Amino acid sequence: MKIIIKDSFCDLNTYINAERGHWSNAAKIKKEETERVYWACKEQKLKPYKGIPNEAIFSWYHKNTRRDFDNVEFAQKFIWDGLVLAKVLKSDGQKHTPKVRSHWHFIDKKNPRVEIELI
Repeated sequence: MKIIIKDSFCDLNTYINAERGHWSNAAKIKKEETERVYWACKEQKLKPYKGIPNEAIFSWYHKNTRRDFDNVEFAQKFIWDGLVLAKVLKSDGQKHTPKVRSHWHFIDKKNPRVEIELI
């Protein structure tokens, strides 16, 4: 199963700065990013994943090289939560998500996105 989510996600530094301002700022970011994943799943008409994926491959396509990979990969929290909200996965706990997770990073100035393949 492959999921494509358009545009870039909030990175960890931005999220931390929002939390430091006021807790509701970070809550708003989490809600918006999680719902973005939900709507991407609905647009792509994804069905519930049967069983438990063995592996997740994240392909991150960035506009440029300005953000550190570890800051960007933080957004997988929003992705897992969105997959659960869309009922693609039962839970984002250890029993229902893959133990093996690969992250690949590329540049695509015109079409930033993340592609997640559940195997």
